[in-house]
Amino acid sequence: MFTGIVEHVGSIASLDHGPGGTRLAIDLGPLAEGSRLGDSICVSGACLTIDRLTGTLAEFDCSPETRRKTTVAGWKAGRRVNLERALRVGDRLGGHLVSGHVDGVGRVVERRREGEGERLTIVLPDGGAVRVVEKGSLAIDGISLTTWDCRGSRCSIAVIPHTLSRTTLGDLRAGDPVNLETDPIGRWVESLLRR
Repeated sequence: MFTGIVEHVGSIASLDHGPGGTRLAIDLGPLAEGSRLGDSICVSGACLTIDRLTGTLAEFDCSPETRRKTTVAGWKAGRRVNLERALRVGDRLGGHLVSGHVDGVGRVVERRREGEGERLTIVLPDGGAVRVVEKGSLAIDGISLTTWDCRGSRCSIAVIPHTLSRTTLGDLRAGDPVNLETDPIGRWVESLLRR
């Protein structure tokens, strides 16, 4: 589990898209200290497992399913990615519970300045895999955010300057795809009510 509070923005050092999946290497920077083989890292919303670690460079494998459900298929070397280590028992939960299991890919349809921060409007993927409620939680590229102005297949988020400067949200433009994860508690509640 993760909190959706990004610890570091790293960059993809190398990437190989093969028929059996994607292999990538990411510079973890300060997060490499204390990390080890088998650890889970949330990489722009996708929970990946370190299977090789050399200095600050961690290597990961992404399955074909991860490529289908996320933005990984469009990633290239040099891309900046949000990084968060897995939550430890006793850690503060500053965001919301995030599993790192991306529910679908949405798109940024608008980005505009509001006060000192910005408003991003996201269109959700078809099929209802990503659910949002007014003032609910949504992980966008692994970042815990609060939704508002939820209408149909669109919702907005208010992004404060701190989040814009310390995550990849500042890089986004209209039309860019983003990994989305529904609040896991809301997902369970909906599943139970449907039964």
